[in-house]
Amino acid sequence: MRYASRIDKIPPYLFAEIDREVERKKKTGVDVISLGIGDPDIPTPKNIVNKLQEAAEDPQNHRYPSYSGMLSFRKAAAGWCKNRFGVSLNPESEVITLIGSKEGIAHTPLAFLDPGDTALVPNPAYPVYRIGTILSDGIPVDIPLLEKNDFKPDLKSIDKETAKKSRLLFINYPNNPTAATAELEFFKEAVDFAQDNDLIVLHDAPYTEMTYGDYKTRSFLEAKNSREVGIEFHSLSKTYNMTGWRIGFAVGNAEILAGLGKVKENVDSGAFQAVQLAAVEALEGPQDSIRENMKVLEERRDLMVQGLRDLGWEINKPTATFYLWFRIPSTYKSSIKFASDLLDKTGVVMTPGVGFGKYGEGYVRCALTQKKERLEEALERIRRLK
Repeated sequence: MRYASRIDKIPPYLFAEIDREVERKKKTGVDVISLGIGDPDIPTPKNIVNKLQEAAEDPQNHRYPSYSGMLSFRKAAAGWCKNRFGVSLNPESEVITLIGSKEGIAHTPLAFLDPGDTALVPNPAYPVYRIGTILSDGIPVDIPLLEKNDFKPDLKSIDKETAKKSRLLFINYPNNPTAATAELEFFKEAVDFAQDNDLIVLHDAPYTEMTYGDYKTRSFLEAKNSREVGIEFHSLSKTYNMTGWRIGFAVGNAEILAGLGKVKENVDSGAFQAVQLAAVEALEGPQDSIRENMKVLEERRDLMVQGLRDLGWEINKPTATFYLWFRIPSTYKSSIKFASDLLDKTGVVMTPGVGFGKYGEGYVRCALTQKKERLEEALERIRRLK
């Protein structure tokens, strides 16, 4: 069997590989504590589940949905953006429903990249930015996210010829995997860069509500002229613990969304209406669960940060996301080797930084997706390893 060359260019999908390795370990009787994948262990709020049950009973929702999404859901998304960020959107042209934000991110390059076109892709980063570019026969160009720059791209250092040749710029804050945050000044810099180089900004923003203490994130669309150059992807997966529901939305420039919509019309049939109606309940209903979730995650964050510091590891306490991103022990030269030894010797799974790109080498990502007792057990196992 011969695969298309674009498939040969795609590396094994990091999280699928982790899943397979975990299953292999479990089959040998290992009690695995997985801190590798950002999949919330806290259940979806009951009011959202109840709405899904009610909507699924209605035969009106058993037929093909609208390609761009139910207007009621798009209005709810627009209302949420207005309440949260003060951004006014036309729900008919500036909001589109997604089957999870990952789907929208992967499909957008198909609308804007011709074979050989380049996209500026942060490194390390969520793998879908690079993979979506490759599947569109585009060429991903790495823009390093370095610790010395607070894991933000140095846009001024990008070669002018490369910038002018590029059509897309991917950004993501709060960031996965580094947990870095960005303020409005950075988003304005990205807008100016896009205008100077005639490119599109795609801001992936699934972690805007996953913040600790008094910290509040900003939206890319709050930056002046942002709607002239870009769109922002939002997901209900992390905010409302709905990863398996596959529902999200993109907002911003109407022409960019129309291009994405054209792709979606031809490759999917829209999100299940019952899920969209449950998502309306999530966006418009009580928001108490978000703060309750973050209190739980804050306790987990503090436990793991202090526990790892006690082991002698240097680790910053993040203000957003449910990830810890830190350097591997100096005795290791490879993040894959460290993560492999960690799993083999302790049964604890963390994600090697190099899996997010070459500039992630030397780091590891830990997801706070286990109960406190399991995190304490993970720390004890790592302590014994040390």
